[in-house]
Amino acid sequence: MANLFTREQARLWLRENNLKDGKSIETAFAAEIKNVLQEVLEEEMTTTLGYAKYDGKNKQTDNSRNGHTKKTVRGRWGECDLKIPRDTDGCFEPIIIKKHERTLSTDLEDLIISLFANGMSTRDISAHMEKTYGLDVSAETVTRITDKILPIAKEWQNRQLNEIYPIVYLDGIMFHVYKDGHIIKKTAYVVYAITLEGKKEVLGIWVGEAESSKFWMSVLVDLKNRGVIDILIVAVDGLTGFKEAIQATFPQTEVQKCIVHQIRTSTKYVNYKDRKAFCQDMKEIYTAPNEEAGREALDRFEKKWGAKYAYAIKSWRANWDLLSTFFKYPPEIRRLIYTTNPIENFNRKIRKVTKNKGSFPSDESLLKILYLIVMNDSEKCTLPLPNWGSILNQLHVYFGERLDEYLC
Repeated sequence: MANLFTREQARLWLRENNLKDGKSIETAFAAEIKNVLQEVLEEEMTTTLGYAKYDGKNKQTDNSRNGHTKKTVRGRWGECDLKIPRDTDGCFEPIIIKKHERTLSTDLEDLIISLFANGMSTRDISAHMEKTYGLDVSAETVTRITDKILPIAKEWQNRQLNEIYPIVYLDGIMFHVYKDGHIIKKTAYVVYAITLEGKKEVLGIWVGEAESSKFWMSVLVDLKNRGVIDILIVAVDGLTGFKEAIQATFPQTEVQKCIVHQIRTSTKYVNYKDRKAFCQDMKEIYTAPNEEAGREALDRFEKKWGAKYAYAIKSWRANWDLLSTFFKYPPEIRRLIYTTNPIENFNRKIRKVTKNKGSFPSDESLLKILYLIVMNDSEKCTLPLPNWGSILNQLHVYFGERLDEYLC
């Protein structure tokens, strides 16, 4: 590139402007930006008319320059007083600073949305803009800017999905949301999937009342309405009624209940002095090489601990059909489905961003930030899972006919 701002030029600029502290540098830099913007506006007018100023020989239009209009605009470096060129026909439309705009809006809006996506409240953003950039941006203005995300988020939420997903994870996160002057508990229902290409994808986030199998049924119906025909395996947490909801919409789908959730449930009331031995014996159940060996380990576990912690044994027995699904698959698939950790890792990112928010003013406000978190995460997760080719081949062994038409 020509005319690079070299170190020598920077030093000369600092000396000529007698710049010795951050504030003076910022002020001088703002003046330089003003000059650049003014030059861009003049160049835009030249492009519109087709001839440079004072270059009458190359003029091939009846339109002419017609003075300037003063305009003050705000940007990241404070206020700039500019002279907006006019033409006699009134057809000149500046691009860099559009008509009726008083801010360098693209930069400003992108910055505000970025701050919002990282968990800052509208009032915090307003204060930050005033302190850092000297801009008076009200909390209401911040809300209006971030509301531009809503149509995009809803379009994403209603987008067409793939016809088949090898593995899907279902989980809910609880938030507090204002409704009719009261704060109530709402659940963000998250559906997280692995595609045929081995990539992670959030299929959608639905905001509803406290987590229930009935609402999950509506989520699954929505997936079906958006084009999903088949799901091979679904990993879920401990909510009662999950299996019925899934099989009512996707009757061929295998369901695996999260082993980690089961462990937490089993150890919830175990005495501290028993916990280490209890967990070691319980580990023999879910690390068994096959379902038969897992049942035998459960029998031994019951014989040793059943009298003291009967509820733990009862929970394993009652949920065995959902806890034992992963036994039929090789280790590579087991590691993907025996726990809902993949979706919980994503949920941790959500909690990290939203941890300082005591409550949300509306469902829409919650949906905006959840959508932005999804977009930020999807930009980082672009590679397929390690060893995915081998895993897909293993899945094909178990689900051959259901996968054949999609692997052609």
